[in-house]
Amino acid sequence: MKALLLLPLIGTAFGADYVGAEACGKCHPAEFAGQSASAHAHTLAPAKAPQPGDWAFGAGVQAITFVSRVDRENYLEHGETWYRAIDGYDVTPGQQNRAGVAFRTFDPAGRMLRCFACHSTGPLTLGSDDAIVPRELGVRCEVCHGPGSDHARDPARNHPRNPARMTAAAMNTFCGQCHGLLITVDAASDLRDPRSARNQALRLAASACFRKSQGRLNCVTCHPPHAGARPAAAAYDAACRKCHATARHTVSIAGQPCVDCHMPPVRLQQLVFRNHRIGITAVTAKARP
Repeated sequence: MKALLLLPLIGTAFGADYVGAEACGKCHPAEFAGQSASAHAHTLAPAKAPQPGDWAFGAGVQAITFVSRVDRENYLEHGETWYRAIDGYDVTPGQQNRAGVAFRTFDPAGRMLRCFACHSTGPLTLGSDDAIVPRELGVRCEVCHGPGSDHARDPARNHPRNPARMTAAAMNTFCGQCHGLLITVDAASDLRDPRSARNQALRLAASACFRKSQGRLNCVTCHPPHAGARPAAAAYDAACRKCHATARHTVSIAGQPCVDCHMPPVRLQQLVFRNHRIGITAVTAKARP
């Protein structure tokens, strides 16, 4: 039964099919260096004192949430998360208080397994005491390019998966497997619910820019795959101008970055997410042509 519960997270590849990011870096040093410095590469690590718990989830760009193994059958998501915005602890996103929430390892919903799966690379395995064991910490090369053993053995004949060849809808779905995280089920499809701001894939798919782009707009249009998110909002203006070379505004925007008006930030507790439903919002209504 336990093996069956793990199957959706393992897929069709085995751990031996994965070679690890270090192996990829031998032939792709520039991509490896850039990706190693990104937040993706640091999404999971063993907790270090004075951090609580056994595992630290998150690179710390916005927050780090901690998880402890309680016993052979259960893990605890701690009720306190560290937030960069306050350089301190507050209630964990989605939780009601600081008591924490326990999850059974082999619960049919697989919540804890999916947490580990989205924050690591390769299939999860189980230790002799049923502890969850990630194949490689962080979101590394083979999450996007697939297991690399065949490519490493014979690069000329075995090409890795190239997400750049995906359709926009396929890439949205692919990235959305993890960037579609939902705190509660009722936030899944309600675009009016601010909690769905965490589901970037959902909101992007609903935006007019995505629907009318004829496949030109996808996740990597704005987010270079081997680098981290760019901190300066104005850095995304060039991507907007690929389709909107001449912006139409009836009021002065005084050099304001496009995303500040068309993708306004949504605050959830101590976290801030850009609204990926690109459009004319209440912020920009007065400037509508």
